Amino acid sequence: MRWTRWTAALSSLAALAAAAATLSCAKTAEQAPAVMTEAQKVERGLYLTTVELCNDCHTPGTLYGAPDFERKLSGSELGWVGPWGTTYARNLTPDMETGIGKWSEDDIVKAIRTGQRPDGTVIQPPMPWQMLSNLSDEDAYAIAAYLKSLPAISHKVPDKLPPGSKPGKNDWVLPVPSAWDAPRAAGQDTTAAH
Repeated sequence: MRWTRWTAALSSLAALAAAAATLSCAKTAEQAPAVMTEAQKVERGLYLTTVELCNDCHTPGTLYGAPDFERKLSGSELGWVGPWGTTYARNLTPDMETGIGKWSEDDIVKAIRTGQRPDGTVIQPPMPWQMLSNLSDEDAYAIAAYLKSLPAISHKVPDKLPPGSKPGKNDWVLPVPSAWDAPRAAGQDTTAAH
C-alpha cells in the first residue's frame, strides 16, 4: 500500500512538473515576437501610418478633404503657426534631396522616439512625436521600413519660420492657449488655473 501511495504521489508530481514545463515553454514562445518579412513590415507600417493619422498632415489635400495619394506623405505647404513659429509637415518620402532618403531606418526610429532629426534639429509641433515615442521596436521599425518603401517624390516644403513671423495665406494660426492649455514649467501648480 505504501508503494502505491508513493508511486501515485511521484507520478502526480512528475505530471505537474511536465505540465509546468510545457506551459512555461508555450508562454515563452508566445512572448517572443515573430520575425516579420520585409513585406510584412511594410504592410504593418502602412497600417500604422494610416491609423496614426500621418497622412492628415503629410499628404497634400488631406486636411481639405481630398487627399492626393499619388503624392502620399510628400509634405504640405499648409503652415502651422504657434508659439514655436510656423512649421510645415515635411516630405517623408525617400527623396534624397527634399525627403528622408538619406536617413537610415535607425534615424527614422530615433526621430520618432526623441523628436530629433539626424542633424540634431528638433522636430517642432504639431508633430506628435511624444505620442509615437512609446511604439514598440517592431512597430517603429515597421514605420521606418514603410517610409523607405514609398516612391521618392521631390517636394521641398517651406522652411520653418521663427516666432513672430507674419502668417502666410496658407497658414493656420492657432489661438493663444487658455490658462489650462498653456505649456507649463515642470512642477508648476495646475490648480491655480481654475
